Amino acid sequence: MSRLLRALAALLVAVLVLPAAAGAVDIKAVTTPAGIKAWLVQDKSAPAVSLSFSFAGGTASDPAGQLGVTSLMATLLTDGAGTLTAQAFRQRQEDAAASVSFSASLDRLGGGLRVLSANREEGFELLRMALTQPRFDSDMIEQRRAQTIASINQANQRPNSVAARTLMETEFAGHPYANDPDGTPDDLKKLSQQELKQRAASLLIRNGLIVAAVGDIEEADLARLLDRAFGSLPVGTPPALPPEWKPPTKARTVVVERSVPQSTALLALPGVARDDPDWYAALIMNHILGGSGQQSRLFSEVREKRGLAYGASSSLRVYKRAALLVMSTASANERIAEALRVVKAELARLRVDGPTEQEVADAKTYLAGALALALDSSGAIAGLLHSMQVDGLAPDHLTKRAALIAAVKIDDVRRLARRVLRDEALTTVVVGKPVGITADP
Repeated sequence: MSRLLRALAALLVAVLVLPAAAGAVDIKAVTTPAGIKAWLVQDKSAPAVSLSFSFAGGTASDPAGQLGVTSLMATLLTDGAGTLTAQAFRQRQEDAAASVSFSASLDRLGGGLRVLSANREEGFELLRMALTQPRFDSDMIEQRRAQTIASINQANQRPNSVAARTLMETEFAGHPYANDPDGTPDDLKKLSQQELKQRAASLLIRNGLIVAAVGDIEEADLARLLDRAFGSLPVGTPPALPPEWKPPTKARTVVVERSVPQSTALLALPGVARDDPDWYAALIMNHILGGSGQQSRLFSEVREKRGLAYGASSSLRVYKRAALLVMSTASANERIAEALRVVKAELARLRVDGPTEQEVADAKTYLAGALALALDSSGAIAGLLHSMQVDGLAPDHLTKRAALIAAVKIDDVRRLARRVLRDEALTTVVVGKPVGITADP
């Protein structure tokens, strides 16, 4: 199986848009005449250019009383710019076979550009207009505001969404990460055009800008076009980082009642930061626990052996000021208590006994090849290069990644499991009408 996985990874890399194997990607560091820095991977196999970029500051820095302003502002950036109305801007994108997009996360305001090489002048011009001349027309503000409020109301009716929001509110109580990135209906209703413009002006600055490009473009042309799109933005000062997060020190169980036949459950523990020396041990531990789909311990124990749920999984979440290990499952109201007992038993078993040598070996094999499996487009590669810069990694990280994974010892994973999988720090959120589960007062 290990040989097969390695062969599949090598085969897929060979047919990707990458110019060479993932470990041999030629990442060029480009600095424009205006001083904008970017990473570039040239790929002449397809006549297109993909750009992934972001600005420092996200929804966690929304001003008090303006929760949701960053997300709403990001949506509106492509709803008209310069002399173009929203409809005209969309038509220009279609005519140029270009796509300009923006989105907001807790920590950053992100964006992307996809355009055919032949139309890249037009694509970068549309990006420049969105960045420097967004219209924020009143009719579009009202339309997007109404859509966002409707989306928030709909999310409040979906158990999965309620569980996700409740987990963040509970785990990060008193911290900006607890706030819904989409905001609150009350705050959204009060947002003015001027406040949206002010938010755009405060975030769309060159200080903290991160850019990655992939595609059929020369370094000099990329530098010129980047200066065209971003060069007139002010240098500025990014918003202050959120405060440090103080992880919970005792276990908590929260129940949100909903009249549904199945309960949704999320469990969270303080996780491992991306720059933590144990990051790769954490990748391996998570893969074994619940990150490997049907091969994971959680899936095997919860679904395969007991039939308690359709699935059970775990994932690592990393933010600028926090990190979480999150487990998820869902089961009938009458069986959710048993499903949670099994999940917690697996956490305890991994903490006490650690993984097996075979589990660690299989996880290493999968993780070493998984990156190649995900790089199936120039946009995906640009996203990876962007993420590497956000994480503070060097361009040669791709050549070192497999060795870093291989260097993890089973004792490293055992030690990390004892450090992270602690009952006293476990937060449990259940949404439904669970039988046999009592919320903490």
